[in-house]
Amino acid sequence: MDTSPITARSLQKPYHIKADEFGRAYKDYLSDFRTWKHQSHAQKWLIFPRNIGPNLSIDETAFTNGDLYTVISNKDAHGRKGAFVSIVRGTKVEDVVAAIQKIHWYLRCKVREVTMDFLEGMRQIVLECFPSATITLDRFHMQQLVSDAMQELRLKHKKEEQKFQNEQRKLFKEQLKEKYERSLKRRKKNKKDKRGRKPIRKNKAFVPERLSNGDTIPELLSRSRYPLMVSGEKWTTTQKERISLLFERYPDLKEAYSIVHSLRMIFSNPKTTWISAYESMQKWYEKGKAFANDSFNTAADTIRDREDEVLNYFINRATNASAESLNSKIKQFRAQLRGVVDLDFFLYRLSMIFG
Repeated sequence: MDTSPITARSLQKPYHIKADEFGRAYKDYLSDFRTWKHQSHAQKWLIFPRNIGPNLSIDETAFTNGDLYTVISNKDAHGRKGAFVSIVRGTKVEDVVAAIQKIHWYLRCKVREVTMDFLEGMRQIVLECFPSATITLDRFHMQQLVSDAMQELRLKHKKEEQKFQNEQRKLFKEQLKEKYERSLKRRKKNKKDKRGRKPIRKNKAFVPERLSNGDTIPELLSRSRYPLMVSGEKWTTTQKERISLLFERYPDLKEAYSIVHSLRMIFSNPKTTWISAYESMQKWYEKGKAFANDSFNTAADTIRDREDEVLNYFINRATNASAESLNSKIKQFRAQLRGVVDLDFFLYRLSMIFG
């Protein structure tokens, strides 16, 4: 348990032990948690100076009750022992900087590259704590930024179509009510013969328009979320049919997808260099500007403001995937525990496993 993210409960069946009793024994006697020297400040900060390396990642994660911690990790540890460089409670720049600066400046100067997302606070932390490091913005967060703009456009169309469908349903009910009332006036009183025209049903259901693939228009827009997030060669046959209907009906979504896909291709091409990427990005800015959509313009301006850090990706092609992977392992471990009861002990376990 000192080296793996497992719980006492997971050992109950294979070793025929009582999980609760073993868990308490591990916490109080088998581990050195009770004499852990960092227990007094563990909830505020933890640092692991010997884990520092030339390639780091910085990200934020929640351990319990949505309380955020800023985590700096060593990419070369690949999410195993030695991954943590620091864990600091909160995202306030001053608090995080004060904790990281407890690591000797000589070790901090060894850092050559730090990957991160678009958060400005993270950038300030890196500039103050790692003066020799190059900041590289994660390409996947950047693609997500542009993809979110496209999804906003999709949701806008979905809301419009739902509103139109509700209006159609309301109009259908009103017309049905009028027809029903007219039919009542035409009918003979005390008619017992069942022959003749059937009366209009008052509770007849409204049937919305269905497309050739069986989707209604709001369903088409809802089910297109995932295909719009991936490259076209990953689409299945049904997804290709759905996207074809979507682009035929909404040309602006087709253009938005083209903008997102062209940005993805700039970063996916293994032959792209820093210079060629810079030229391609200038063309991409013009393409986004020509689309004249506020969300896309905002995303493009955000990327342009930090263009140098974006293009640093093409030096070592480093991403923040290692930090996301480490966050995922922490969340899986927390899920096995079914919630964090003792935060100090949880942080102790994390420091033993990943520290």
